[in-house]
Amino acid sequence: MRPYKISNSDRPVVSRREQLLAEAARLFASHGFRGVGINDIGAAVGISGPGIYRHFSSKEEILAALLVGISQYLHDGGEVLAKRSHGLVLLDELIAFHLDFSLTYRDLIVLHDRDLDSLERASRDKVRRLQREYVITWVEALREARLDIGEKEAGLRAHACFGLLNSTPHLDPAALDPAGRDVLAVMARAALLA
Repeated sequence: MRPYKISNSDRPVVSRREQLLAEAARLFASHGFRGVGINDIGAAVGISGPGIYRHFSSKEEILAALLVGISQYLHDGGEVLAKRSHGLVLLDELIAFHLDFSLTYRDLIVLHDRDLDSLERASRDKVRRLQREYVITWVEALREARLDIGEKEAGLRAHACFGLLNSTPHLDPAALDPAGRDVLAVMARAALLA
């Protein structure tokens, strides 16, 4: 399950909660978590700020829903892929999966990088645990594909690959057309297997 749906002609936002999450992610990415108020989020979806409290108890809960939600999404997606594929096939599927995430949820990448420390400790710990487990999925796939590398090196390669794939918020959106997506996928695979 995705943390929220992006509103476009292919995937309409289906609930007020998803609208609030999508707009909060956009606003937090643009102005920082501390630079956005409840009224700003409400106005972005056409409701009063206090109307948000029907869906979330606080702005902090919105941040947790976004960052824990995306971490859970990546973790669960990685597990599903690892149950059906192995080695190089799994690596290619993980790259495609993570690339879909990084192209769809660019705001969440910015938000995670800048505002993870704004989460309450329990939520921050959950995000980090889910991320560690997601990395383990990549490490195991990479070590199966490249028997000559150890766990530490595989972890380094996985994190470097995430850096490459998570660069999308810093790239010109026009460069992220299907051809640009293919370039990123090829580069990620090359980086992992170099």
